[in-house]
Amino acid sequence: MGRAFEQVGSWSCKVLRTARNLGLGLILGISAAQAETVTIAALGDSLTQGYGLVQEDGFVPQLEAWLRARGADVTVINAGVSGDTTAGGLSRVAWTLTPEVDAMVVALGGNDLLRGIDPATSRANLDGILQAGDEAGVDMLLVGMEAPLNYGADFKDQFDGMYGELAEAYSIPLYPTFFDGLLAEGDINAARAAYMQADGIHPNADGVARIVEAMGPAILALIE
Repeated sequence: MGRAFEQVGSWSCKVLRTARNLGLGLILGISAAQAETVTIAALGDSLTQGYGLVQEDGFVPQLEAWLRARGADVTVINAGVSGDTTAGGLSRVAWTLTPEVDAMVVALGGNDLLRGIDPATSRANLDGILQAGDEAGVDMLLVGMEAPLNYGADFKDQFDGMYGELAEAYSIPLYPTFFDGLLAEGDINAARAAYMQADGIHPNADGVARIVEAMGPAILALIE
């Protein structure tokens, strides 16, 4: 009888160990699967927010679909607010960088440009945003913007140059300009007619698709 109890006890221990190992393996498997998903925050203004477009045609949904179609396990968070300046981005970067965020695309400056804000102020705000991302340990891509000559050559040099200087200072990649995918057309007037909304400022759905197609590889490289 004692021998039988020993055998039952031994068998019970083996069952418990097996169940425990299976449970631990399942937990680790789930954790690994969750860890594989990369969360990207797109911190920007109306261009990232998707102004004037149905939700699925906006920059963030199209970017997420583009990345997933190329095998990336990603979630892209829409942290774009219409009308936001670099100051607005700085004011909300702290709560944008939640613990699950792994990477951040910073695309701000267009509204600073429209308002004629001193490039030194815009630069300081962008510097604060990048510093927050650096301290949070997230990978970052800085998206530039090009100023027209309306405010003079000196303003343009300072505004255009701040993106490259900040990208170099933080050792992060720089994407030349948000509209790079449209500028590739060569004829800017034709591109504006085909890929911009009536306001001439925001891209239409086809324009966003071209922007994502051009910018996508830089973001894919960032998360890989």
